[in-house]
Amino acid sequence: MSIFGNIMSAIFRSASPAGASPSVVPPQAPPDGAAAPTMAQVDVEAVLTRLAEQNDEDLDWRRSIVDLMKLLNLDSSLAARKQLAQELHYAGNMKDSASMNVWLHKQVMQKLAENGGKVPADLMAR
Repeated sequence: MSIFGNIMSAIFRSASPAGASPSVVPPQAPPDGAAAPTMAQVDVEAVLTRLAEQNDEDLDWRRSIVDLMKLLNLDSSLAARKQLAQELHYAGNMKDSASMNVWLHKQVMQKLAENGGKVPADLMAR
């Protein structure tokens, strides 16, 4: 499985069934009258906040891709982040890990939103 697939799987797997927790948001009908989505949307922020509260380490998952990956018990090494950058088509210099990490965090949040995650705009804009 891809690194992003592992991230997505860890978050979506950690979401509780609808009605048991605020981490799953029921689907809502689109305003244009199109058919309503059939799958509930996972509240990414709620899931990650809950995981962070249960974690002994103080991880800044809201800003750090490394801490986000650690929170999900995934390999956060530079090699793993470079692989993630390749998966997400990073066009920058991979030797500039600070810039790559900022881009990765933003892209992961964006991709989670595109794949059924409810992600606040402020998390995608960091």
